[in-house]
Amino acid sequence: MPWQKDEDDASSDAAVDIADVPAETEPEKKSAFTEGKGRPTPKRRDAEGRRRGPIAPAPQTRAEARARKKELKQASKAAGLTKEQKRELSDKRREARNDSRERMMAGDEKYLLPRDQGDVRRYARNLVDSRRNFAGMFMPFAIVLIVVMFVPALAGWVTIGMLIFAVFCAIDSVILGRMVSKRVHERYPNSTDGGWRLGWYCFTRAMQLRRMRAPRPQVKPGEAV
Repeated sequence: MPWQKDEDDASSDAAVDIADVPAETEPEKKSAFTEGKGRPTPKRRDAEGRRRGPIAPAPQTRAEARARKKELKQASKAAGLTKEQKRELSDKRREARNDSRERMMAGDEKYLLPRDQGDVRRYARNLVDSRRNFAGMFMPFAIVLIVVMFVPALAGWVTIGMLIFAVFCAIDSVILGRMVSKRVHERYPNSTDGGWRLGWYCFTRAMQLRRMRAPRPQVKPGEAV
């Protein structure tokens, strides 16, 4: 029939048109293969251009912070120095550290640790240093006990000796803490530094040998404070 022929011609023309569409119009499929870079992937620290290492502890005082800032500034300028100049710079840094430590041991407030700063702490240290504390015998007594422990016949006596020493040390420490708290309250009535914290501070200092205390004792044993 005539209309059927027209429909067949139209469908055949549409088929031809679809066949004539170029293959470029179809969406391209991405390949699963990625071309290599030709070089190994750099490490993160190399890409960032910096070195990793242990982090230095934060400065305890303003003086230490200023000294560290000065050292970093000098180190940044030391890149183009000769070996002799670097050696001189290192010697100056060592002298500065030694000077800071000596000032700290002498009791200079600018170089003391935060726990040692203040008039109250200085007065408490003087009270501890002017007294012959039973706790100061802890380290020598402990060394003697360790040596005696190697003698089997005296092992039982060592245990008893340790218990007796611990009791006397505790009693003496309580007496020391109360004495320091009372004296501090009388001289500095408005001070909030006292009680358990100040007592523990005095106890830890009293346990150390006199020559090992930091800052260095400023008074002699038996001297009035």
